Amino acid sequence: MVNRIHPTAIIGEGVELGEDNVIGPYTVIVGPARIGDGNWIGPHVTIGTPGEDRGREHPAAWESAPNGDPDHDGHGVVIGSRNRIREYVSVHQGTWRTTTIGDGGYFLRGSHIAHDCLVEDVVTVASNVITGGHCHIWSGANLGMGAILHQRVVIGPGAMVGMSSAVRKEVGAFTIAVGNPARVTGVNTVGLSRRGLDEATIEALGPWLKGKAGLPEDGLADRLPGDLSTLVKAWDARPRDDH
Repeated sequence: MVNRIHPTAIIGEGVELGEDNVIGPYTVIVGPARIGDGNWIGPHVTIGTPGEDRGREHPAAWESAPNGDPDHDGHGVVIGSRNRIREYVSVHQGTWRTTTIGDGGYFLRGSHIAHDCLVEDVVTVASNVITGGHCHIWSGANLGMGAILHQRVVIGPGAMVGMSSAVRKEVGAFTIAVGNPARVTGVNTVGLSRRGLDEATIEALGPWLKGKAGLPEDGLADRLPGDLSTLVKAWDARPRDDH
């Protein structure tokens, strides 16, 4: 299916578009960037402008094509499929790796994905959320209105961050974090139950989710529903920062 691009939108050279995308009025997308299929990209969105780094080049990529040098152009933006990207959202070029957004996300009005961020699938980023550079937001996370993420913060799969929270350190898988600075206040039992877990299973996972114990040794992780089992194992095997 063809893309529906408003005549006031600017799509720079070096932008690869899939099919069936809607791109609204006055949106600017510049390369290098690759966007998948079936995305709804609203008015006044900016994708692919330079990362906010004083030491980096700031090319006017809406006027000229990328020259192929990442130190000049940036390291690119990749956005998957079936995302809803609302008005005034901004997504910046990577400075050392590709800024990446997965599939099925919902990015509400005025939210910002900074340079070098990795945002996985089915993430909800509410209005006025600001991420610092190099953050990693795992699948299914939900960031409340006005939340702020410090640079290099990791948000675990299925985690919820309360509105106006200031996140300075890792938020664990399927936990709830609120406040300034944000602190974990509990387990996201609603999110887990929606994924098919009963109370007993959630209770068994509780110590691991709170970082107080390893995964149960009875093979519980293998018995979780397929996508959840994969997420739990991946989170458990993630690299830790010991500093």
